[in-house]
Formats: sequence, structure tokens, C-alpha cells
Amino acid sequence: MSRNMKTIVFVLILGTAFSLVLMSIQALTAERIEMNQRFAVQSAILDAFEETYTIANFADVFDETMETVEIDDLVIYVHEETGGVAFEFSGFGVWGPIRGIIAFESDFETILYVRVLEQEETPGLGGVVAEESYLDNYVGASMADGLVVTHNADPNLDNEVDAITGATRTSESFQSILNNTYEEHKTAWDNREGGD
Repeated sequence: MSRNMKTIVFVLILGTAFSLVLMSIQALTAERIEMNQRFAVQSAILDAFEETYTIANFADVFDETMETVEIDDLVIYVHEETGGVAFEFSGFGVWGPIRGIIAFESDFETILYVRVLEQEETPGLGGVVAEESYLDNYVGASMADGLVVTHNADPNLDNEVDAITGATRTSESFQSILNNTYEEHKTAWDNREGGD
């Protein structure tokens, strides 16, 4: 066997072995990754409705306190005690996806809670979209007539929220993500079989 052929065989064997190792690691960690993603979503929803849980029992608490309603391809979580609702939102910001949870009071209009779980906006500017102190400004806002994220929001208008200073495009993207996701979920909720 020539020296070049030995090198090619060695590279093929090494490449195959490395691929098998990576596939094994992926198989071993897939369940953990899925559990971590489920924890991020479910714990945010439990936080929205002020439910107490631990890492060990979050799934049980979620199952006991939340009803999962599937309408077409959409999932809406209903808090058994208060009738409040929550769902995941996602869409594109300026630099990448923005994904999170939004919860409403039982009227399905008044925002109770917003948390961003994933974003790729510029740190210190658009990245503010994931900061709790910023997101808490949305609490109490109404989405019935569409949310407006603007500079110098009018405190007399319940659908206006201040935009992020220096991050107008991120603010506009976030507004669109929330409004589009809300409209889709609210329409499905209102049109569901056996709905109110």
C-alpha cells in the first residue's frame, strides 16, 4: 500500500471514529438539552403566575397548575386557578431570533408577564430587550388594539410602552413579534371549538 493510500485510509478511519464519538455525545445529551429547554419555558410560565417550584419538581407543578390547549399548530397554556393564559413568541430581531414567553390576565388582553429566553441583539443596546427591568414596563399594557412600542409613550394610553433608547429597530421588531404572535394566538383562541 502506498504512503498516500495509507494516509487516506488513516484520515477516513480517524474521521469515522470522530463522527461516531460526536454522534454518541449528541445522543447522550439530547435528552438533557430537551429538558433544559422545557425547564426554561415552563419555569417562565410558572413565574408568570407566581407558582412555587424547584428544578426537581417543576414539571409536576406545571402539570398540576397549567392546562395545555393545542389549537391547530399553536399551544396556549391556561392557568387553572386564575384563567390567565400564556404562550411562546418568536420572530426575528435585528441580528437574530427573539424568543420568549408572554402571559395575560384572564381577559387575554392585559399583559401580566413577558420574558425573553433567547435573543442575539447588540449588548447594551438592543440586548436590553431581554432585561427584566425593561420587560416589566409591559406589565399592565393592553394588546386589544395592538401594542405600540414608541419613544415617549403616552402614560394615558394603555397600549403604549417605551421603546429601548438607542435601539429603535430592535424595539420595532419586538413590537411586530408580540403583535403578530398575539393576533395569531388570540384569533385561534376565539375561534376554538367549545370556546367562550
